Amino acid sequence: MVLSLALLAVPTAAHTESAPSPVAAPAAAAAPDARTQHVLAISVDGLNPAAIRRLGRTRAPHLYQLIDQGVSTLNARTAVERTTTLPNHTSMLTGRRVTASRGGHGVTWDDDRPGTTVQQAAGHSVASVFTVVHDAGGSTALFASKAKFSLYQRSWPQAIDRSFTRDDEAATVRQVRRDLRTRTRAFTFLHLARPDRAGHEYGFLSSRYLTAVAKVDDEIGAVLDTIAAEPALDDLVVVLTSDHGGAQGSRSHSDASLLANYTVPFIVWGPTVDRGDLYQFNPDYRDPVGGRPGYGAERQPVRNGDLANLATALLGLGPVPGSELNDAQNLDVAL
Repeated sequence: MVLSLALLAVPTAAHTESAPSPVAAPAAAAAPDARTQHVLAISVDGLNPAAIRRLGRTRAPHLYQLIDQGVSTLNARTAVERTTTLPNHTSMLTGRRVTASRGGHGVTWDDDRPGTTVQQAAGHSVASVFTVVHDAGGSTALFASKAKFSLYQRSWPQAIDRSFTRDDEAATVRQVRRDLRTRTRAFTFLHLARPDRAGHEYGFLSSRYLTAVAKVDDEIGAVLDTIAAEPALDDLVVVLTSDHGGAQGSRSHSDASLLANYTVPFIVWGPTVDRGDLYQFNPDYRDPVGGRPGYGAERQPVRNGDLANLATALLGLGPVPGSELNDAQNLDVAL
């Protein structure tokens, strides 16, 4: 028997470093049956899939564990309009494109702007995976290793029960592991920034960048060890993607027309997930090869913005209200 999501966790008081926004987001109706009760979304900032291939199973064993034991593609796509951090993470959380005039979330900037909210950017109320889970009675958390992710706590202050946003990756990993051990949350979002920082400082796909990706692999391994040690999390599903890649030797990823910038991994792993290629599981989606299809293409590529409605579907909930990306919740991870 599948338990109601409302029984998963009792939301705790939100921890935030910013003043809350009074704007509320609309609720979503719950689907009748949940397939899992816990989802951990991991965004590895600036993860070019070529880095996974270059490191191989020896230097990236935990990323390959997720790939080998789950369904995945190393040829997913970012938002069409931007290959920068906040626009793409906002798409991951809302299931929306970027451009506000076309129904998007409107977050076009990529720096820390205290006082701003997603609702202000869009010009109206915007729902997120956090609000859908919260309105169904589930507990949520956000752990990010960039302080500018406080944008999301300001935008959905009542729906994010725990928020940790600090320019300190080691502390972020410690906090999420502690939270996984001590709380039972329906949805947790973890952001790891190390590859992006190395790319900006030393160049993407440089030796130091690859070392940073290998270090993130170690951090992911530590998180997986924590999950494995907690019987209450034995149904947890991991969804891992990235906000952008980065071209060989470049210290920037802002050119949205470059293949290396708009190509990202999309990996799903867990006990209810099959094994194989994500595009083979989803004939309604089309592997874009080296292309960059627009939102009007008849068959879409897998996008990082599909994350929000995949997470809600895994939890047995309806799509994020107002979303467009995977709004039919037809991205399949099991046959």
